[in-house]
Amino acid sequence: MRLLLAALLTVITCAPASARDSPYGSEDLIAAAKAEGSIFLYSVNFNETEQAWIAAFNRRFPFISVHLTRSPGGQLITRIRTEAAAGKLAADVIDYSDRGHLLTMLDLYQDYRPPNAADFDPSAVTDQQKLWPRTTTGWCIAYNSELVTENQPKTWNDLLDPRWKGKQIAEVGGGTGGPQWTRILFQRQVLGADYWSRLAANEPQIYPSGAPATDSIIRGETRLGAAQTNIVIPRQREGAPIACEIPPEGVPLTSYGAGIPKTATHPNAARLFLNWSLSREGQESFVHESGGFSALKDGPVPEGFDYKSVKPWYAKMEDYIGLQAKWVDEWNHIFGYRQ
Repeated sequence: MRLLLAALLTVITCAPASARDSPYGSEDLIAAAKAEGSIFLYSVNFNETEQAWIAAFNRRFPFISVHLTRSPGGQLITRIRTEAAAGKLAADVIDYSDRGHLLTMLDLYQDYRPPNAADFDPSAVTDQQKLWPRTTTGWCIAYNSELVTENQPKTWNDLLDPRWKGKQIAEVGGGTGGPQWTRILFQRQVLGADYWSRLAANEPQIYPSGAPATDSIIRGETRLGAAQTNIVIPRQREGAPIACEIPPEGVPLTSYGAGIPKTATHPNAARLFLNWSLSREGQESFVHESGGFSALKDGPVPEGFDYKSVKPWYAKMEDYIGLQAKWVDEWNHIFGYRQ
């Protein structure tokens, strides 16, 4: 009986779409996911973001329990590789931020394409057979709204103004994660080869991650800097004195790669979870709850911004991978930063 059930579930995960399919999968897939009843999710997203997103999923599919393991990128990639090497990878779904690392691990993942695969910007997709942009984060200029009351920054070049010299700018280390690498790659390729040195001339205060950098702006230890909207907007909602400006030159976006390991023990529930997460409903939930972005071709965008005002920028994969080590070393040297 167990062998028969396993064979049936395998057939369901590969079943073609039919007229009775919902945006989240066929009735057979949903029934199989319900029979499995749970998934184990590994994610680099903030715990609060994932818990809100999971709650929205459970309003649609209350019969799937999602067990979350949340870790920073370096810790999570170590855990994944260690468990996989030991044949004990427990995750049914993994959502990870560094697309370069992910491309070295494709053998861990089974084939997967969401029902709305064609709706995503191809530049945001890590691998069109296995890994999809469930999570997308982007950068804005954040500033303390109580301290910066005149001539607020509007463009990325405004951060180069000498009036901000002397530890007034909060800058996140360029090699501390996928989104940070995307930001400095954007600066050099779009804003100019000398942008790093001109920004470094203002003596920014360097932070190891986005949360402490944003907190320093809120506390007034620094006044402004590039920050991720999914960190800034939740703090705005809490009443913190911080504003978020989308510059016209472009928004560096980092789409993570989410997929299903070959060893997943709840493959149908995992597919249903990813199908929903990547659907318009799932993407709108993420953007609304977290203040992040979506890799869907027509939005949505964070609250307070007009879709037409956002000029998305995705790194070319060959540059993201091929330039990273050399350019991060150069950035560290220019800013005098040691990780």
